[in-house]
Amino acid sequence: MKYLLKPLPLALALATSTTPVVAADITNNDAALTVAKTETKNTQLETVVVLGHQVNQIGKKLSAAEGTVGSADIENRPVLRTGEILEFVPGMVVTQHSGSGKANQYFLRGFNLDHGTDFNSSIDGMPINMRTHGHGQGYTDLNFIIPELIGSIDYRKGAYYAEVGDFSGAGAAAFKLKNRLDKNLLAFTGGENNYGRLLGAGEVELTQGRLLLGAERQVSDGPWTSLNEDIDKTAVNARYVNPLTDGNFTLTIMGYENSWNSPDQIPARAVEQGIIDEYGSLNTTNGGESSRFSLSSQWNNEFWKANAYAIHSDLQLIADFTYFLDDPVNGDQYKQEDERNIYGGAVSHHWESEWLDKPVTNIVGGEFRYDDIGKVGLYKTKVRETISTVREDSVNETSGGIFAQSTISVTDKFSAHLGGRYDYFTVDVNSNINENSGEASQGKFSLKAGATYLFSDSLEGFINAGQGFHSNDARGATLTVDPVSLEPANAVELIVPSKGAEIGVRLFDQQRFNISTSLWYLESESELIFIGDAGHNEASRASKRTGAEIASYFWFDSSWNLDVELAWTRARFAENTQEEGKYVDGSVPFVASTGISYGGNNKGWQGSLRYRYFGARVLESFDQIKANSTSTVNLGIGYRWEKTTVELEIHNLLDSDEHDIDYYYASRLPGEPEEGVEDLHYHPAEPRTVRAKIEYRF
Repeated sequence: MKYLLKPLPLALALATSTTPVVAADITNNDAALTVAKTETKNTQLETVVVLGHQVNQIGKKLSAAEGTVGSADIENRPVLRTGEILEFVPGMVVTQHSGSGKANQYFLRGFNLDHGTDFNSSIDGMPINMRTHGHGQGYTDLNFIIPELIGSIDYRKGAYYAEVGDFSGAGAAAFKLKNRLDKNLLAFTGGENNYGRLLGAGEVELTQGRLLLGAERQVSDGPWTSLNEDIDKTAVNARYVNPLTDGNFTLTIMGYENSWNSPDQIPARAVEQGIIDEYGSLNTTNGGESSRFSLSSQWNNEFWKANAYAIHSDLQLIADFTYFLDDPVNGDQYKQEDERNIYGGAVSHHWESEWLDKPVTNIVGGEFRYDDIGKVGLYKTKVRETISTVREDSVNETSGGIFAQSTISVTDKFSAHLGGRYDYFTVDVNSNINENSGEASQGKFSLKAGATYLFSDSLEGFINAGQGFHSNDARGATLTVDPVSLEPANAVELIVPSKGAEIGVRLFDQQRFNISTSLWYLESESELIFIGDAGHNEASRASKRTGAEIASYFWFDSSWNLDVELAWTRARFAENTQEEGKYVDGSVPFVASTGISYGGNNKGWQGSLRYRYFGARVLESFDQIKANSTSTVNLGIGYRWEKTTVELEIHNLLDSDEHDIDYYYASRLPGEPEEGVEDLHYHPAEPRTVRAKIEYRF
């Protein structure tokens, strides 16, 4: 609900200009626009921020499923949890089934992405997805990000982009941090359940370059009745920005620590029998600790882009989802641990050329990543104390990729692109179960192609096809013995390929709207997922998905904006068996998100009202058990003076008692049969939550 100001040098240039500036003329690194109106005599400068969706992307994207979210878009939407910033990707659903300190659960294009298996996420070139992770392949925890420091989010759905490699089946999102702040910022947010958040951010001009600093401190007890969630979160950022050899150089340090208690999903029968209420817990000793520290650098100019990074990450997660099903004496609580260092980087070159007298845009590049995983383990615990080790491994995982993509303008209206990339993975696993130690390697070539046609200056059509993939957990590639039963087990491939295609159109009117729509197809060869709770891989069948999407944004004047995003998906397994049905469990068939916002230019009233809906989900492959649909309404309203802003946020405005997420599986409560009881297990949406914020800019 805040608005960006233009950096001072450009603002001064505009103030002394007598030429009107239109929205298409200027952009800044935060992917928001500032439009200036000038008069020739007594120059008056009116600063109007245009949200990221109001940037004209005609002729600049490869598909209708690409887009950019600006920092003003992010600040204009009430967000309950940091991970929900990914819901700016049209059709994406972000939920939580456990404590607020761990990665969220993501759903997109008919995938239950778990914690990120088929969706590639990065920040300033650093990968966010964790491979061969203790809590799931592709683990994507966004809690280390301070939302106010995000400059933009570039999202790409589908596997049509040569720059994106691992975890690319459903799409990708690239976060970019701000290189400039409009003003120093100090903000405090307080709310129900002892919620408190203190944020500070500022910018210091140096002799050469500038230094951006930001820090966040957050605590909360949560709305849970059986336990105090006791969230204790700290995040800090330091970013140095400086021109260097005809380019722009950044050096960024990010640090994050968090601890919490986990209100995990609960069985419906425990609520029906009055054992707990909907906000209760059957094991109040669940919880976790997480940390992430990184050092990264970037350099880019008109033709080159390069980055390098080093990351240290830790996670300890204690959970209990089946209670007394496996161990009637000690219970089924377990601990997952992950400790690693990650090193890597990438470089790419962009240039223009000609072929048969036709202009061609080219990009080539390469990337490297090395995961030094000191410990990735699964342990049986009781009241957080370790009883035994299910498995414990150390893993070295190395990958490299090269890519190239060219776009040729055949005519003024028609262009075509062709790209490809080759990725190679090698892993070395050292397991406490000697039979599961070993090495494995695999490579894969992926082809991308498409075409665009410009029907007019405001209407563009797209057709695309491409191959993507996600890597599997390295422990599955060297597996020979099931770590629980010690029975023989089959290893899996390191790489799971996927392929898809899409047609779409984008309609843009500078004064009124931006509308994109697409029809897509996606096929996954096998949805192989590492089951962190059991320490082994589980292979499901090949699957096919089709869908349609509409993302539409309307602006009525400089203050009123409306957005409507709709996504339909049909997900089915490619083959049926008598033991298993054709429905992909966990797939969300329909997602809708809409909101209206109002904001004066720099002062006055501001507000946002949002509605989110995701449809009833099938919970097992025969479509006999379904989760109910979920809908929530969020409201934000505030008033801004020259330096001070006061805001009120109400999450779940209508106090819906629907579920954030649902599962169907067997668990066992005391006194129940040894085989347990198959039941709906769910995590409730948080009740109506009120938060107030005061912000001071100077």
